[in-house]
Amino acid sequence: MKGRIKEKDESLPVFQNGYYYYNKYEEGKQYASYCRKKGTLDAPEELLLDINKMAEGHGYFSAVSLNVSPDNKLMSYAIDTVSRRQYTLYVKNLETGEIYKDAIYPTSGNSEWGNDNKTIFYIETNPVTLLSERVKRHVLGTEVAADVLVYEEKDHSNYVWVDKTKSDKYIVINSAATLSSEVRILDADKPSGDFKLFQPRLKDVLYSIDHAGDKFLVVTNKDAINFKLSAAPLDKTGVENWTDLIPHRADVLLEGVEVFKDFLVITERKEGLLNIRVRKLADNQEHYLDFGEPAYLASVGSNPEFNSGTLRFNYTSLVTPASTYDYDMASKEKKLMKQTEVMGGYDQKEYVTERVFATARDGAKVPISIVYKKGLVKDGSAPLLLNAYGSYGITSEATFNSTRLSLLNRGFVFGIAHIRGGQEMGRQWYEDGKMMKKKNSFNDFIDCGEFLVKEKFTSPQHLYAIGGSAGGLLMGAIVTQKPELWNGVIAAVPFVDVVTTMMDESIPLTTNEFDEWGNPKANKETYDYLKSYSPYDNVTAKNYPNLLVTTGLHDSQVQYFEPAKWVARLRATKTGNQVLLLHTNMEAGHGGASGRFNYLKEIALEYVFLFSLEGISNK
Repeated sequence: MKGRIKEKDESLPVFQNGYYYYNKYEEGKQYASYCRKKGTLDAPEELLLDINKMAEGHGYFSAVSLNVSPDNKLMSYAIDTVSRRQYTLYVKNLETGEIYKDAIYPTSGNSEWGNDNKTIFYIETNPVTLLSERVKRHVLGTEVAADVLVYEEKDHSNYVWVDKTKSDKYIVINSAATLSSEVRILDADKPSGDFKLFQPRLKDVLYSIDHAGDKFLVVTNKDAINFKLSAAPLDKTGVENWTDLIPHRADVLLEGVEVFKDFLVITERKEGLLNIRVRKLADNQEHYLDFGEPAYLASVGSNPEFNSGTLRFNYTSLVTPASTYDYDMASKEKKLMKQTEVMGGYDQKEYVTERVFATARDGAKVPISIVYKKGLVKDGSAPLLLNAYGSYGITSEATFNSTRLSLLNRGFVFGIAHIRGGQEMGRQWYEDGKMMKKKNSFNDFIDCGEFLVKEKFTSPQHLYAIGGSAGGLLMGAIVTQKPELWNGVIAAVPFVDVVTTMMDESIPLTTNEFDEWGNPKANKETYDYLKSYSPYDNVTAKNYPNLLVTTGLHDSQVQYFEPAKWVARLRATKTGNQVLLLHTNMEAGHGGASGRFNYLKEIALEYVFLFSLEGISNK
């Protein structure tokens, strides 16, 4: 797997505020170096951060949220050396190389500059629950202890973050839970001022904003389950002043909008696939980009320049390596700027991708994206690894992964089940897979597995499943409900002790999750429903499939003791001689190992587990 990665590589430069920004990897190094060039790519290179040097002596190292000040002289960034997602915020002088003494901990890592080049807004987190609770304002050179609290979120089900409108005219405080959100704005030229409430939170209404000339753009689900695009005047931002620009459509999910001076770029999802729509503001003429594959991911890339007429977008599929294009929105010409190079030889034509639909037990049509190497005989003898997530409205995308070739080249079929709980088929697809409808996610996945067996892609003797975090809960549920369907299951950092966790508000992030799973402490019906599927509470004496369970000691999302106690109960209770393995990464958290190559060891462990069950020993 490592041999397929081009070790000496650079990202595609992104132009912002007079500089080209990029990162580069050196051969054998685990981390990137972050660099920039002024005005032209022929200019001298400026090294912003050498992460390899910074990471020396650390088993885990993460640098996030690199954010350059408007005058290009300073940069804020955040460091986590534990993998607990509690970050220390630093500021570096890019002209002198000095790291200022203004180190702030604990933060979420997220920060934003005021236009005075000395004011930073950041999120202070709770050291116990890790919740993003308070937005503070820091002025460089002043004591951190004197930082001013500008906003405190009292609702512990909300996440809080700060950003800036693309026009750089407004600082934005976002506070959002699963079902409702609220935004505050401040003139970025007056960072010492008070934030103005854009629109007070409304029950079951989500909204987000950006700025475009004489109006704000609002993406919202108010009276629009699949979201719509509205506009609000600059001086009258309340919901009563919102007017529709793109109305709600029952069959299309509006996912986002990218604002340019002369264009709007709208990201939409229809029948599980993303479409990119370009609207010219002068006359509202529109067109869609064409991609031409049955399963793919097209997404808007990094486009920080408001005045640009070029859209940078990303494209990938199960057989197409990650590709970045520049698209002239006026002439409709696109140019491939970079495609991830797969070392050692890769021929896309040797692999086949399909998109099929399984009929769930209640009649819902569930998409499955599939990839395999040419020559597959559909007689039930091939091993198949089925993946899904199915929570929080997060869509499982059909993307390329060079590590997956180690499976496909050994005869495995790989599938992604786009089950309810995700947002592949619109917002209702998500609503039908959470709270008191959560079991639809589990039923969909099992029904997809049975469909693939029926269609002779595989058989129960060769069918495997993998999922992580909430997808790990999915794994626990499907081995509880239908253990005989799977030969082996990989549950990564699995959320398997649902009832206990959701009743303990001291556990990090529990209160953020009440709108996703329910609050069993406050509602007996919710308690009974969660207990009916929580994997830890439903371990019984039966033959479970072969299991590999992984966790991280410092996991902030799913505490390590959840999978550990589930495995302990399984070992004490299960029948049969199937393998049951627990692997704990003692230096990492929810996201696994840091570095460019260390994570490959974790994937290799998963693959060896599968290969050993299939009797595959060839290199």
